[in-house]
Amino acid sequence: MGRIKVTRESKTGRNTHFKDTTTGRYMTRKQFVTSINAGNYPGYHVRTINGIKTPVSNPDKSSKNNLD
Repeated sequence: MGRIKVTRESKTGRNTHFKDTTTGRYMTRKQFVTSINAGNYPGYHVRTINGIKTPVSNPDKSSKNNLD
């Protein structure tokens, strides 16, 4: 299981809420983006998709750390 789990999506499928399975912290998309940019989640980065800052897992050969 990856460290971050998606807990809520919008009607269009955009991930909007997340849970850190290590700390138990729940975050909105904006909070998660801020934490990634602060260096708290080195396995993730931020992309701008359709003008919205979006958290994504860093590409690698493992599917275990993908956001799901």
